Amino acid sequence: MSRPSTRSKNKRNRQGDNVDTTSEILRKIHATGEVTNEDINTLYKISKPVCQGCRVNTKDNPNCFCGLIPPPNGSRKSGLWQKTSEIMQNLGPDPSQDLRPSADSPAGLTNLGATCYANSILQCLYMNKSFREGIFLVEPEVLERQPVLNQLSRLFAQLHASKMAFIDSSPFVKTLELDNGVQQDSHEFLTLLLSLLERCLSTSKVTKAKSIVQDLFRGSVSHVTRCSQCGKDSEASSNMEDFYELELNVKGLKSLDESLDDYLSVEELHGENQYFCESCKTRVDATRSIKLRTLPDVLNFQLKRCVFLPKTTTKKKITSAFVFPGVLDMRQRLSEPSQLESIYDLSAVLIHKGTAVNSGHYVAHIKDEKTGQWWEFDDEHVSNLGAHPFGEGTSGSNTKPVNVKPESVHPSRTGQINAVSNGDNVDVSHQQPTESISGHVETFSSSDAYMLMYNLRRCREDDEKVRVECNANDKKIEGDIVCSSLPSHLCEEIKNFNASYLDACQKYKFKKEEEMNHITERRQEVRSILSEAPVRSLEESFFWISTDWLRQWADNMISPVLDNTSILCSHEKVPASKVGSIKRLSAKAWTKLFSKYEGGPILASDAYCMVCLTEGARNVVCADSYRDRRILMKQVAEDALAGRCSDGEYFVSKAWLQQWLKRKILDAPSEADAGPTASIRCPHGQLMPDQATGAKRLLVPENLWLFLYEDAFAVKPDDHLGCSTFPLDSAQCSQCSDELSEVACMEDSLRVVRLKQRQTHEKLLTGKTVPLSLDCKYYLIPFSWLSKWKNYITASGKNVSSVEKPETLEGIMDLLKCEKHSRLLERPVDLVSKRGLISQKSPPVDGLIIIPESDWKSFCEEWGGVQEKGISAEIELSKTEGNNLAGSCEEMPMCEEDLSTPNPVNGEVESRQLVIRTCPEVSQFS
Repeated sequence: MSRPSTRSKNKRNRQGDNVDTTSEILRKIHATGEVTNEDINTLYKISKPVCQGCRVNTKDNPNCFCGLIPPPNGSRKSGLWQKTSEIMQNLGPDPSQDLRPSADSPAGLTNLGATCYANSILQCLYMNKSFREGIFLVEPEVLERQPVLNQLSRLFAQLHASKMAFIDSSPFVKTLELDNGVQQDSHEFLTLLLSLLERCLSTSKVTKAKSIVQDLFRGSVSHVTRCSQCGKDSEASSNMEDFYELELNVKGLKSLDESLDDYLSVEELHGENQYFCESCKTRVDATRSIKLRTLPDVLNFQLKRCVFLPKTTTKKKITSAFVFPGVLDMRQRLSEPSQLESIYDLSAVLIHKGTAVNSGHYVAHIKDEKTGQWWEFDDEHVSNLGAHPFGEGTSGSNTKPVNVKPESVHPSRTGQINAVSNGDNVDVSHQQPTESISGHVETFSSSDAYMLMYNLRRCREDDEKVRVECNANDKKIEGDIVCSSLPSHLCEEIKNFNASYLDACQKYKFKKEEEMNHITERRQEVRSILSEAPVRSLEESFFWISTDWLRQWADNMISPVLDNTSILCSHEKVPASKVGSIKRLSAKAWTKLFSKYEGGPILASDAYCMVCLTEGARNVVCADSYRDRRILMKQVAEDALAGRCSDGEYFVSKAWLQQWLKRKILDAPSEADAGPTASIRCPHGQLMPDQATGAKRLLVPENLWLFLYEDAFAVKPDDHLGCSTFPLDSAQCSQCSDELSEVACMEDSLRVVRLKQRQTHEKLLTGKTVPLSLDCKYYLIPFSWLSKWKNYITASGKNVSSVEKPETLEGIMDLLKCEKHSRLLERPVDLVSKRGLISQKSPPVDGLIIIPESDWKSFCEEWGGVQEKGISAEIELSKTEGNNLAGSCEEMPMCEEDLSTPNPVNGEVESRQLVIRTCPEVSQFS
C-alpha cells in the first residue's frame, strides 16, 4: 500500500492568485452594481476550509485558529504560555530556598563584595562555644554604649538561632566602617578585632565576659638572652610579653613541628653581635631564644606564607605543602614543666585560595565542638565535611597522599596517618579517630592553609558536665533549641525575626499557589474556547472578531476587554480590506467571550460593508487605468532624459524626474510625487538660473507635465509653490542672476587676494620653522588668530563661503594687553636651539607666536592693523642657570599683578616674568 501524500495539506495559495480573483470580482461589481452571496464569501474568504495544524496563524484565512497557542508540550518566551519555572521567577526569589536545612547545620554569612576575610574570622569566633557564650553574657546597657559589640552579639544570635541558611553581615561591616570593595588580610583583621573587643568588653561587670578575649586567646612568652661565659640570663629575660597568636615561618619548612622548632630555636650571638653582660662587664658571646611561658585555651598559628622579595620590592605567596597534626602536644614546648595538660585538638583551618598576595578568596574549615563534625564556611555556602577537616574519602586530581615518617622527638609524632589537601581537595587514607595522644595521630597537608586554630583538650568529666548543663538549660523557641546563655532581649528579637521570615515564606507559597491556579484556569479557558471557535459550515451563524485582540487574549496572563474597533470602517462595519485581521468565531465561542469580557461592538455575519465594497470596486478600476497611464508616461520621461524628446514645452527638475523614474508603479500617486518644480523655483517665484546649485532642469512634453501636475496636486492640493508651472518661454529671475554674478565676482577677487597672501606669507602658511636671529626685530601675534587666517586663505570650492574670516588685528592686539598696566596677558612660545639655530617650539592654542617684522607689516596692511600697536620682541641669548636659553620682550614685559599666583606651599605671591625658557644640550652653550 502506497503512503498517502501530505504535500498539499494546508498548502497556501499564492497571494497573486487571490489578488487576481478579488480584482476580477470587484471589476464585475463595478460594472454590474450587483453583489452576490458568492461574491461576499469569496471577498471575505468565508468559504475557505477550517485550517488544521499549520505552524503559524494564516492571515488570509478567517477560519484558521492555529498558532494562537503553542502545542500541548510547547512553550513561549513570555506571557501565558511561558515555562512555569520562568513565570515563577517573576514573583521574585523564593524565601524558603534560604531556609536552614536543620537546627544542627550552621548558617553562612553574605559576601558584600570582598568581605570573605571578615566572614571567615567571624565564623571561627562564633563556632568557639566559650567565646560565643561570653559575648552573650554582656549586659544590654554595655551593648548600647558599644555599637561594635552590640552588632556582634546580634550577628552571633542570628547565626545561633535564625532559621535562615545565611545571615546578612552588612550591619556589622558598616559599624566597623570596612570597605567592602577592598580585600584585606584575615590575620590583620583578627588582630585588630580582638584588640577592639578587648577594649569594648573592659566596661562589662560580668567577669567571664569582661576577660573572655584574654582568657581564651592570650598566652605569654619571654625573650631570653643568656651569657655563654657566666651562664646568667639578662634582666630583661624575666619580662613576659603577651601574645594572641604565634607567627610561624613557612618558607623552607615542611610541617608545624619544624616551624615550632624554628620559632623556639636558639640564636648564637658572637662577633659584631656580641652581648654586653652586666655580670661580666664586657661584651661576650651569648645565646638568644624565645621561651613559651603560658599557653591560651585557643592557640592560633599564623602561617607566614607572604614573603617580601627585596629584588622586586614585592610580596609573594608561598604555596608549598605544609603538614600539621590533628592533635598537638605542647607539653614539651613550654619553658617550664607544668602540671596542666597541654594537649590541643585542631578546631579550625583558615584557607586562602589563589596565588596572589593582595587578592584571592578566604574560606574556613571549622569543627563543631558539640557534634565533632567539620564544616566548610564559604560565605553564604556551608558544606558538611564529615569527621575530618578536609572531608571524608574525598580526592582531587591535584592532590596526593603525603607519607610523613614517624619521629621520636615528641609523643605526638609517632604512628601518624596522613591526609593531603591543596585548599579545595584532600586525599584521606585510613583515617581513624584518636583516643589517646600516644596512639596514631592524623596529619593533614595543605598548600593554602593560612591560619591554624587549636583548642585545649578538656578531660572527659568536664565534657560530660558541660554537655549535661547545656541540655538542661536549653530553651525551646518554636521548635528550635536555643541555649539559655542567649540574652532575653536577643531571644525576643530572634523570635520576631524567625516569625517574620516564616511569614514571608508562607506568603510566597500562597502567592505561588494562587498564581499557578490562575495560570491553569486561563490555559484551560483558552484551549476550551479555541477548540469551539471554528465555524464548520457556511449556513452556521458566526461573529467577526479582531485577530489582534484574540491573540492578546490567548497570550496574556490577564485578558483585556473585548475590542473590535480596530477592524471597523468609517461606516461601523467590517470592510473586505480587513480580511487579514479578522476571524470567524462560532456563536458558542463568541457567547462565552462576550459574557465574560464584554466590550464589542458585536459584529454578526451580516456586518460586511456594501459602501466600502462599491468604493473598492471603483478604486480597482481607477487603479488599473492609473497604472496603464503611468507606464506610458515613464517611457516619455525616459526619452526626455535621454534627449530623444523634441517637443518639450515645460521645465521640471532633472534630479526630481530621475527619482520619479526609479519608483515602483503604484495604484495611486504617493507623497513622493509632489514638488516636480520645487527645486528650480527661486525665492521670488520665478525660474531659478541654471547655474545655481541644484537648479538643473529639462523640458518635458505637455502630456507628461499634465500627468505630473495632476499627481502632485492630488497629493498636496495646498502646495502651489512646489507645483509651479514654467513653460518653455519662462525667463530666468534677473535678481537671482545678478546675485549669482556678484557672488562669482567676489569669489574671483577673493581668490586673487588669497593667492597673493599665500605667496607673501608662504613660510607661515606652510608651517615651516622661521629661523630667529639676534639682530632682528620680531612681533608677537596670537597663534589662534594665525590658525583662523590659515583656514581662511586655504579654503576652496564649496567651503569658501562657510569659512570664518579672521578678526582685524587692531582689535585682537588690544585684547592681549591688560587695561590697567598695558602689559602682556599671554605667554610667548618657548625657544629651541638646535645646531646653532634658534627657532620656536610648537605653540599652544592660546599662546603667542613670534613672526618677522616684514610679515607683521604686511598683515597690518591686509587685516586693518596699526603698526604702532604691535608688540615687538628682541631675542637675547644668555647662559643662565641650567644652561637655559632666555629671551625677553623689552618693550612690554608680562603683567606682574594680573598674572601673579600664590605659592601653594607658603601662600606667598610670586610674580611671573616674561622669560622664554627651553633646555638645549649643554654642549651648544659651553
